[in-house]
Amino acid sequence: MNDSIHILGICGTFMGGIALLARELGWHVTGQDAQVYPPMSTQLEAAGIGLHAGYDTLAAPDGARVVVGNVMKRGIPAVECLLDRGLDYVSGPQWLGEAVLRDRWVLAVAGTHGKTTTASMLAWILEYAGLQPGFLIGGVPLDFGVSARLGGGSFFVVEADEYDTAFFDKRSKFVHYRPRTLILNNLEFDHADIFADLAAIETQFHHLLRTVPGAGLVVQAAADAAIARVIERGCWTPRETFGFGQGDWQAAEAEEFTIDLHGQHVGTLKDWALSGRHNRANALAALAAARHVGVPVAVAVEALGQFRGVRRRMEVRGRIGGVTVYDDFAHHPTAIRTTLEGLRARLGGGRLLALLDPRSNTMRMGVHRETLPASLAAADQVWLWQGPGMSWSLEALLPSMPCPARVESDVARLVEDVAAQARPGDHVVLMSNGAFDKAHERLLDALQRRFGVSA
Repeated sequence: MNDSIHILGICGTFMGGIALLARELGWHVTGQDAQVYPPMSTQLEAAGIGLHAGYDTLAAPDGARVVVGNVMKRGIPAVECLLDRGLDYVSGPQWLGEAVLRDRWVLAVAGTHGKTTTASMLAWILEYAGLQPGFLIGGVPLDFGVSARLGGGSFFVVEADEYDTAFFDKRSKFVHYRPRTLILNNLEFDHADIFADLAAIETQFHHLLRTVPGAGLVVQAAADAAIARVIERGCWTPRETFGFGQGDWQAAEAEEFTIDLHGQHVGTLKDWALSGRHNRANALAALAAARHVGVPVAVAVEALGQFRGVRRRMEVRGRIGGVTVYDDFAHHPTAIRTTLEGLRARLGGGRLLALLDPRSNTMRMGVHRETLPASLAAADQVWLWQGPGMSWSLEALLPSMPCPARVESDVARLVEDVAAQARPGDHVVLMSNGAFDKAHERLLDALQRRFGVSA
């Protein structure tokens, strides 16, 4: 086996996880990327993994196998060099399947929303139960401090993404994972840059179902019509469902988080740290998957009670002058709505200010422009960042906004305006699946200059 790999796109959450796993296996790991920012950059630095900035050339050491991230495209100099030199290369998902997952019991978490949080919950439950799981998650669970590890047991939790594998493999990443336990959280249209419509995504999920053995388990959202259509196309595996008012696993709509299984009460989570109906659904899915590998429900519920969350998923970045600043990864209208509604339910009398960077490829194409305004309705005031790469003007949304809103193309001006209007008791949520031009740090600095105190 080649003991040296070079990763193209190493600072992405998935490829950064690949780097950590390869390093733990004892391989020599190097990589390169054009977009470098925390938390992945700091993870790699702490692991002692060398980085080359940019794709102007292929910086792979002699003899290294090149692992190609799906951010890479034909025409990029590093890719052209790779092909011209006839070097050995593989996609990240294929490498993961061959080098790590082949002999493990894989628990995969798939769906449009909640993959990272649900996978983190599941990994933590297994850890709490003493099963020492391995995992690769598209974020950094606060209970572990890293996005990936090999683990010491037979179980491996993986966030199963439907995005395409690589420029040379247009199947979804998750077809390489061959899970024995599969969670299907939800399914909506996203990734408009590679999928023509929801039906195309459903086809990929159908391919995923074809890889789950008959001795496995599929855990599915009870009320999701798209998932139901996928199941109808063929499922050869036992299933358990979860939801509110329906399903094998159920949570109550009431404030207290009660959990029922097959109509019997099996647990209650009081004063749970996570907000929102969506996180209760995530928890139900994690409980079902953990039970499939032998974790008693009572133990799993106890573990969830101590779950600390995930970086960039409603992560508190600071409190200054009574103003709380959160960082969240929400970038699809459904995720934006559930994030804001979940926080609103916990606020009491404080104002909710939302700053949105609609930087996903789907958002930049304007696919969700009709549903985006309503998704922000729980906020008291909204700032929209007209960042680089947008193919349409966010100003077009302002007449439909359900609350006061403004569009700003300069992050420095945006954060200064927010800091000037913020007052004690406010909660400020910054939502982006990227770095947001360091708006979080800039806002905290601006609040510090204004109030001069923390907490």
